[in-house]
Amino acid sequence: MSRKSERLVNLTIALLATKRWLTKSQIFSAIDGYEGEPDAMERMFERDKDDLRNLGITIEVGSFDPLFEDEVGYRIRPENYRAEIGSITPRELSLISLATQAWQGAVLDSSALSALVKLKSIGIDSDFDSIPAISPTARVSDKNFAIVVDAIAQRRTISFSYLDQNLHPENRALEPFGAGTKNGFWYVAGRDLDRKGLRLFRLDRFSSDIKVQGKPGSYEIPDDFVMRDLLISPAKANLATIKVRRDKAHLLRSKASTIDEGDEWTTLTVPYVEDTEILADVLWHCNDAFIVEPQQLRQSAITALNELVKCHD
Repeated sequence: MSRKSERLVNLTIALLATKRWLTKSQIFSAIDGYEGEPDAMERMFERDKDDLRNLGITIEVGSFDPLFEDEVGYRIRPENYRAEIGSITPRELSLISLATQAWQGAVLDSSALSALVKLKSIGIDSDFDSIPAISPTARVSDKNFAIVVDAIAQRRTISFSYLDQNLHPENRALEPFGAGTKNGFWYVAGRDLDRKGLRLFRLDRFSSDIKVQGKPGSYEIPDDFVMRDLLISPAKANLATIKVRRDKAHLLRSKASTIDEGDEWTTLTVPYVEDTEILADVLWHCNDAFIVEPQQLRQSAITALNELVKCHD
């Protein structure tokens, strides 16, 4: 992990664990990596806040006493850091469970613990129980993930080979703006230097290692860029006709644009972007759901089921 990434993780942990607002001077003295002249540390801290925002982490700004002009302080509320799980599906819960296991043991990392010990030494208590399970040594299955995050933090261009919809490799160059996850897949978004526009790429469709090029700070991330919005609102969607058993497959029902109820089976029209996403949702429901159209997607589901049967022979 780069020093930049380590500093971001430690900053996140310190701001999550604190029971009070942390001033800049307290942050600079407690977290390794903030060094140099005061102006240099100020600029470094502002860049770090932007980087965390691009990763979906919001730092709150406030003061100890709103009636007086106290020094501004910073913190991250644990309730804002955690995901809303009120309507979570069994499949999504299983993914979160796996992710939690991968990130366990975070706050006992020596460098992160050092920051909290330093805060304690200047009279600022921290609460380990308030910290969601995060770790600077997370084991993400995609080997390119850490490279992408570092490139975003450093504002460096990346290049890679990418499989298109027909599984043909294409060479792409990207100024990465942010990274995020949707339906169990990791994505990176940024300015495609060949297409001259904002594009979204799924990491598991990279067919080569990522090459990082250019000097740090070679581009700026637009102020209005929000990774979450890009994942929620795909630019292009296909339509699948799916039959589900009556009163079953509520995840698919929630995604459907039309629902035609029948006696035993209900016909859904479900928009989707990636074949793999809709296939995973349908196959999750076993014999309570099957694809009618398009035929190519239906055949992919049949092939996947046949492969599953072979694996258990």
